[in-house]
Amino acid sequence: MSIKSIAVLTSGGDSAGMNPCIRSVVRYAIYNGLKVFGVYRGYKGLVNGEIFEMNASSVGGIINRGGTILYTARLPEFKQYETRKKAAENLEKLGIDALVVIGGDGSFRGAHQFHKDFGIKVIGIPGTIDNDIKGTDYTIGYDTAINIAMDAIDKIRDTATSHERLFIVEVMGRDAGYIANAVGLASGAEDVLIPEIEISLEETIERIVQGRKRGKTSSIIVVSEGAKISMDILHLAGYIEGKTGFETRVTILGHLQRGGSPTALDRIYASRMGAYAVELLIKGETDKMVGIVSDELVSLPLEEAFEKKKDFDENVYKLIRILSI
Repeated sequence: MSIKSIAVLTSGGDSAGMNPCIRSVVRYAIYNGLKVFGVYRGYKGLVNGEIFEMNASSVGGIINRGGTILYTARLPEFKQYETRKKAAENLEKLGIDALVVIGGDGSFRGAHQFHKDFGIKVIGIPGTIDNDIKGTDYTIGYDTAINIAMDAIDKIRDTATSHERLFIVEVMGRDAGYIANAVGLASGAEDVLIPEIEISLEETIERIVQGRKRGKTSSIIVVSEGAKISMDILHLAGYIEGKTGFETRVTILGHLQRGGSPTALDRIYASRMGAYAVELLIKGETDKMVGIVSDELVSLPLEEAFEKKKDFDENVYKLIRILSI
């Protein structure tokens, strides 16, 4: 059965590039003769009936805006069948055949179960700054997040050099070190501490000391918020300063990395993936995630995207340490 209308929502953590993706979904669907509905506040809005029809003008002037015009929220209760049933009834009332979900693995779990329970056609688009979704080289928001963090670290490097200090910079990444790894390489960090690699603080301290002996006047250590260290970041700074004698400061970038105007890369990938999601629905596909692999659009079963962990490439991590000698 061919679809006549779709709804689009953003769920979980926001990421720059979600707006270009929404724009692409809406306009590509309208171009192909479909009715399009937006859902405010993710699954919460789906359950509460915050669903409205969109037209081409609804997404005008948003391609350069960070965040999401549809807002986003988390709804743990969506794991309950009765909650999902209410969402399905709301879609049925409006004659909506399919749903595009822009979000991360938690959002995909919800979409997969929603499809299994009620037969609603669903396509997921990976939108998360962490870039930790299996089956795609890039997730929407990742490139913007690493550029924002890199820019901040470049500025921190200026003051670190001026005062001959060591700076510890914490970036986002509760379960994955992709942001820290990329930013560490791009900003010339002396070391990165990430969840995927077992940490030896003594080795990190030795690297800093040896760098100073070779004439380095400042050092940057990039730490993923999920790095497995036995102390918080402020105590880590005190510990390293105590061991090295080098004046140490801490900067926590936090949610700064989520905002900002999306980069060209995020706008391009978001636009391509949004259109492809609609294309898959028109072809009758469902329960799939779209992704980018070697700059080609791909699709894979939604279950694979959240059941399997993305392989971590240690080569970048090793290169950071080689280049920081």
